Amino acid sequence: MAACNLSLLYNTLVIVVLMQFQIFVVVSQPQVPCYFIFGDSLVDNGNNNRLVTMAKANYPPYGIDFPQGVTGRFTNGRTIADFLVFHSKRTDQINNIDANKFPNCTISGQELGFSRFIPSFATATNKDISIGVNYGSGGAGIRDETGSNLVMPAREKLKHVAFFSSSKYHEKHAKLRIANKKFSNKTFTNEYVKKCIYLVNMGSNDYINNYLMPEKFPTSRIYTPDQYAAVLAKQFSQQLTTLYKLGARKVAVNGVGLIGCAPAEIARFGTNGTCVDSINNAVKLFNDRLKPIVDNINNNFSDARFTYINITSISTPQGGVALPNVPCCQVRSDGQCIPNSTPCTNRGFFIWFDGFHPTEVANTVLATRSYTAQSPNDASPFDISQLAAL
Repeated sequence: MAACNLSLLYNTLVIVVLMQFQIFVVVSQPQVPCYFIFGDSLVDNGNNNRLVTMAKANYPPYGIDFPQGVTGRFTNGRTIADFLVFHSKRTDQINNIDANKFPNCTISGQELGFSRFIPSFATATNKDISIGVNYGSGGAGIRDETGSNLVMPAREKLKHVAFFSSSKYHEKHAKLRIANKKFSNKTFTNEYVKKCIYLVNMGSNDYINNYLMPEKFPTSRIYTPDQYAAVLAKQFSQQLTTLYKLGARKVAVNGVGLIGCAPAEIARFGTNGTCVDSINNAVKLFNDRLKPIVDNINNNFSDARFTYINITSISTPQGGVALPNVPCCQVRSDGQCIPNSTPCTNRGFFIWFDGFHPTEVANTVLATRSYTAQSPNDASPFDISQLAAL
């Protein structure tokens, strides 16, 4: 059975203009009571809109294919986190795949069964809070200083988006508001959030906006790639353990993708369209430590159900087909889209929307194989569908 992967998808998709797509929502009972999202710009849905930062996407052409238009998502449509939200019968970029040849590419999409997208922390109301919150924020990282170059003043970033800080917000605000709205007892609140899905997507900026910026951060002078991966993994392990202690039990931990193939890094290193191997090799040193971290948490806490989602494996081209590492939109010097510029019209044939962020069609594949693994390398020990059922 053929696996759904970006190479095959690129060669077989027949795309119509995304803005003409129709989405028919099928209301169903959610598989889990709530869904909490922690991460960076790959899952940000508008938390940075009100921050004084360069890392925001609240302008066109971002959101050109999103149902509500511009929201602050760093892509043309939906993010990987969005595609896990609710069931839908889709008639969009996947509808013309040859189902006999590529059966696993028939994508049902948003799978956890919610009736709408999870709100951003910046806009979530008391009514929203019991179904989940998205804490994702462009520039966020595992290390506190990561991405501080994007925000004025830097301490504002630390208050909002570092992983440790956002987990504390979850404890002080989300859980408290759930308790006030749904339960009068802390014990019931803790039992409620234990059933929820938690998605953690961190690490990319600790390379892009830290280790790979020697002119602004000292980490590459202090640590070798292996030492940095070890330090980063140790800190991440502590943060994930903290998340467990705050009540999270079903946690999907995304690995870092092939950022050496991002158009902005290719342009910076002048590799003429070829992925920057030194970056991908450095990131691999970190990713290789994530599954053992997940296994250790599961072994140390009998009720923990953490799982590792291998984003690199899912996004690695297969079948010898090289995908074009070029952005769909016109980009400025920091890799983000030039405001109000006109993006490519055939967006379904592009993997990258800007210099760093995937298109909606790429996010579709990443989310689909995260939810239902097509290879033993995609997820371990569970895919997200299995995680939800536990």
